[in-house]
Amino acid sequence: MYTRFTERKGLKIEIFDSNFSEKSGIRSVIFLVKGKGAYGFLKYESGVHRVQRVPETESQGRIHTSAATVAAFPETEIREVKIDPKEIKIDTFCSSGAGGQSVNTTYSAVRVTHLPTGIVVSCQDERSQLQNKERALKVMAARLAEQQEREQEEAMGAERRAKIKTGDRSEKIRTYNFPQNRLTDHRIGFTSRNLKEIMDGGLEPVIEALKAAQNL
Repeated sequence: MYTRFTERKGLKIEIFDSNFSEKSGIRSVIFLVKGKGAYGFLKYESGVHRVQRVPETESQGRIHTSAATVAAFPETEIREVKIDPKEIKIDTFCSSGAGGQSVNTTYSAVRVTHLPTGIVVSCQDERSQLQNKERALKVMAARLAEQQEREQEEAMGAERRAKIKTGDRSEKIRTYNFPQNRLTDHRIGFTSRNLKEIMDGGLEPVIEALKAAQNL
């Protein structure tokens, strides 16, 4: 959905890290969206996205429910966030692909842990350990900046918080119901009966509805 959407908008996706399950599904992915207005389009996507569908392996036609957690951050330069080298732990390991197969035999993959907060970022899609380290630190800076902003908003009090919650990634924000070809955004009560088009990148109606609700 996001890949198709960025293509429509003339944006570019740069994969930082990806992990796949043994059943050919994506377990997790970190990517950077480049282009004018990228964060403005995607800033409302943070939260739990619930999926209701009938898998091909389901012989009784029962609906299965699963969920994916999305976290969207604005790009942050490392110099904009104070990261004490003494407060981070850097580990290296061999990159691996789908099904656990080794991509290379060198320790090029990097895992960065911010000890005070427990935030962990891994990057392995580049062949160079230095490139993976730079990417991991960039993602770390974005996460730390987002956490600091969220803490500041909470300190301001409920009356000054945004009408649409975008920082609480434990909150169910949207449901994709494939049998009914329906998408529902629970934050604003928005419903579309054109899920197929949305999954093909047609996110504009959802984004515009969220923008309008925030400006009320």
